[in-house]
Amino acid sequence: MVSRLGSSLFIFGDGVHLVLLILDIFDLTILLRYVIRLLFYCIAIVYVKKIFGWLFFEMRMLYVFFMNKTLKIGTRASALALMQTEMVRAALAVVVPEVETEVVEIVTSGEWKPEEGETRLSTENGGKGQFTKEIAAALLAGEVDCAVHSMKDMETLLPEGLEISVMLPREDPRDVLLLSEALREKLEQNGGADVSDPFAILPHGATVGTASVRRQAFLLARRPDLTVVPFRGNVGTRIEKVRTGKGEHTVDATFLALAGLNRLGFQHEADVIIAPEIMLPAAGQGAVGIEFLSSRSGGLAFIGQLNCETTLRCVSAERAALNVLDGSCHTPIGAYATLINDGQMHLRLAVAALDGSALFEDKDIQGVQSVQEAVALGAALGTRLKAQLPADILVQKA
Repeated sequence: MVSRLGSSLFIFGDGVHLVLLILDIFDLTILLRYVIRLLFYCIAIVYVKKIFGWLFFEMRMLYVFFMNKTLKIGTRASALALMQTEMVRAALAVVVPEVETEVVEIVTSGEWKPEEGETRLSTENGGKGQFTKEIAAALLAGEVDCAVHSMKDMETLLPEGLEISVMLPREDPRDVLLLSEALREKLEQNGGADVSDPFAILPHGATVGTASVRRQAFLLARRPDLTVVPFRGNVGTRIEKVRTGKGEHTVDATFLALAGLNRLGFQHEADVIIAPEIMLPAAGQGAVGIEFLSSRSGGLAFIGQLNCETTLRCVSAERAALNVLDGSCHTPIGAYATLINDGQMHLRLAVAALDGSALFEDKDIQGVQSVQEAVALGAALGTRLKAQLPADILVQKA
């Protein structure tokens, strides 16, 4: 590295002397000679700064390697959370194979227990923040170095001192409908689902289980005849309950995210895939983010090699809109951004009444070349939609 730096400076020096010799031959002014000299020195400084930037990055990496420090990754203990954490470990093993990793499973207060019954997360206890509260505490206490999250479970405002600036490539963000065995047979006899009307398979007055107020509200907006009941559990639990009819509520169908099914290898369980135009996904659905202390972003810079910039921009726009709308887990809000031709971002938002009696939507398309521009688009569209909403729609109680 030092020899490269020395050679580079000698090359710049020779260049300066050559130009000065030419200026002497043509008898140009002293002022012009000093301007040229200054220009060469400026170029040399920029080049040297780049070299030292690379050098500092390598030194940070060497610290990790030679101190034999294991990178501790915090995660929830569910099958999906562990699968997503293994995805991060596998990706790190490719880009920085010298870094050893350890998975630290953290039980959070948001985990569902059968003895609690079919109840939604309590707003008073933190809402969906219950899925991440203990993990954030572990990060702030230095018990783990980073944490892996499903972005749709994250509060719009992170605890002070924490950031998520790295996201894996996004999985399919669509929602899917899982049917009871009786309705599965009927669907097969019908030759599959009607793409334009995915809820047509549900008979009049059918019971659908979901703990998501977004899915409840968007479903009732299209099918007010249906009955919606709370329905909780991890992916495997919900699949078993809807297929067997076991649990507090016997339901005809339930919802899951296609991304989770794909990652767990359960894609065959998806009976009806719902287009975003019919049911707008939750902000961040299908995306996995890596959280760490902002103060350690330099030392953990190697994690940035996993970042998918497209996913980061899209999810940042969605979360910015959610933040403006003051969305919580008890506010039925959908937000979905895609990048189309030439860096154009298409962002769609929807807010509904809990009972589906009202649905408000807006969308925008703008050029986005950075995360900052994506955040600005999300905030602007969120502000525009918020101005159209009744005063009480964002403070509904499930």
